[in-house]
Amino acid sequence: MIIGINHVTFAVRDMDESLRFYRDVLGCAPVVTWDKGAYLLAGDLWVTLTLDPKTRPGPLAEYTHTALTVAPPDFDAMSARILGAGTKLWKENTSEGPSLYFEDPNGHKLEIHATDLAARLEHARRHPWEGAEFHR
Repeated sequence: MIIGINHVTFAVRDMDESLRFYRDVLGCAPVVTWDKGAYLLAGDLWVTLTLDPKTRPGPLAEYTHTALTVAPPDFDAMSARILGAGTKLWKENTSEGPSLYFEDPNGHKLEIHATDLAARLEHARRHPWEGAEFHR
């Protein structure tokens, strides 16, 4: 049985640019860096950057993305930091709770979100999605 997410790996075109973004803009803590990679921590989440010449030229058209948790009191400051770095937004927030949808320098779709699953489910129970069937 799967018990959690072990790590997330992002292929990158430029290690220095990507490391600056994840470290300086998102605030991930470097653990180890080398010419073709880096391990960082986003809270307890292990984030890997790996240099890959086949990295996508831009974002994928689909909705797939990685959402990162931000404490509610820190959301506005973190959003300002991300926007101040000139990041590109890929979606306006239409969901429950504060979210900012943006791209990293390699076109990976990211989100910062300031609520949790319990809050999302509470909202969904009050405003059910079409065909929703709750299992917990």
